[in-house]
Amino acid sequence: MNDITQTLTRVLPSRNTLWMLVFFAGLFGLAYGFYVATQQANYIWHWNRIPRYFYYTDTIKVRAEIEGRVANITHKSGDAVVIVEGDGTSEFYTVPGSDLRVGENDTLYMGDVIGTYEKGSLGLMAQGMLITIEISIIAIAFGIVLGLFTGLARISTNPCFKWTAITYIEIIRGSPLLVQILIWYYVIGTLVNNLLASSGLPQIPEMWFGIASLSIFAGAYVAEIVRAGIQSIHRGQTEAARSLGMTRAMAMRKIILPQAFRRILPPLAGQFISLIKDSSLLGVIAIRELTKATREAVTTSLMPYELYFVCGVMYLAVTFALSMFVQYLEKRSVE
Repeated sequence: MNDITQTLTRVLPSRNTLWMLVFFAGLFGLAYGFYVATQQANYIWHWNRIPRYFYYTDTIKVRAEIEGRVANITHKSGDAVVIVEGDGTSEFYTVPGSDLRVGENDTLYMGDVIGTYEKGSLGLMAQGMLITIEISIIAIAFGIVLGLFTGLARISTNPCFKWTAITYIEIIRGSPLLVQILIWYYVIGTLVNNLLASSGLPQIPEMWFGIASLSIFAGAYVAEIVRAGIQSIHRGQTEAARSLGMTRAMAMRKIILPQAFRRILPPLAGQFISLIKDSSLLGVIAIRELTKATREAVTTSLMPYELYFVCGVMYLAVTFALSMFVQYLEKRSVE
């Protein structure tokens, strides 16, 4: 009987394997259902057009800026240096020798094509992704600093610090992020830029008002996470540190915060993942982050299924990378 049981155990898949098969079967069913739905809508897929929204090459035409005659053409390392002489002036242009369109002694008028060259550029969605990452990194950095100090003020015995932190947290958490973004851009941004303009100073770009709104919004939630993490450490830790002669600030910095850091990493990761996704709201103030760039691409290409699907995958890639980084920090903090 034992031999039969051992044989069946080796032959039959384990329970975990069966559940993994169920998982992949569910994914396949979901993908197939999505495919069937698109077929019912008579939608024609154009995946071959997607790469141009990440990187593309464009033909740049080098045009004459003066009227005159081609005085000389010199070839150097595959390029052609064209010298055009006009009435008392001369200009020189460098173009690839293989794409040269003129010869010596040719007469040129303003705007005539001298040559062409290929220039590679980032596509619309790649640019939007870079802006999203830039905004998210800066907002996360400011949010951590603001949340840390606000969280410490939240548990402070100083009533001014404590109630200032409480007021800030409740106001920010009690109002929608979209409303805060609009206030920062249309109210605060207008006032600040008007003051700068009246003083003859350069104005602040809209991206920084978007970053400010995200940072302050995230800071309120980070503050509560920090407060909860600090209060989760037993009070005896602080009392033991004080008995060893440490000040309250030293005990907080060397004893409490390192322990709290390990506990608040998972909720912090969730908050920062939400911040990355919330950056999609900045499109309402004309910041071309990933979602706005995708909407513009859909408007010109009429490929909503492909582009929005790729947009979602790009957000997933960024948030998954952040999640893996936080898990790495968790493992390092335990070691």
